[in-house]
Amino acid sequence: MTHPDHPVPGRVLLSAPDIAAIVARLGREITQDYAGRHPVLISLLKGGVVFLADLIRQITIPHHIEFLRVSSYDGAIRSSGVVRIVGDLEIDLVGRDVLLVEDVIDTGTTLAYIVDMLRLRNPGSLEICALLRKRVPNQAGIPIRYLGYDIPDEYVVGYGLDYRENFRHLPFVAALDPESAR
Repeated sequence: MTHPDHPVPGRVLLSAPDIAAIVARLGREITQDYAGRHPVLISLLKGGVVFLADLIRQITIPHHIEFLRVSSYDGAIRSSGVVRIVGDLEIDLVGRDVLLVEDVIDTGTTLAYIVDMLRLRNPGSLEICALLRKRVPNQAGIPIRYLGYDIPDEYVVGYGLDYRENFRHLPFVAALDPESAR
């Protein structure tokens, strides 16, 4: 499949309008559930920044944003399983309502590590919002309060997601063609 403005690295799984509808739905749910509260939305850099930027425009209650930079891929198409914190939060989470905003969850190993780390900081509540969740065996089983869409177990790019820093700019989500990963 080709797209007139962007070379497609594989088949498109979610179009830009599909993504916009998902993000709008998630924003409404979060707004409703956190009414009267002032949550902190934490995004994992770099992939989650596009999703976060669109999501915060759909949330109509006061909220803060924070960023956490972790690494577990090191240029590969599968997580190494080793999570490194390469950029930590700048605020105290004690007693705060925290919403961890993830772009894509595959095995959940990285997510489980981050959730455990955040719980040690004593937030008042901690929930997860994920745009995408891969249907993979042996998933960590972490409950996701706000889920956008389940996708096949394929490496995906676009809408902030990358392969070796490429394809983040695409307005859609596509499965990476294995030939593009060489």
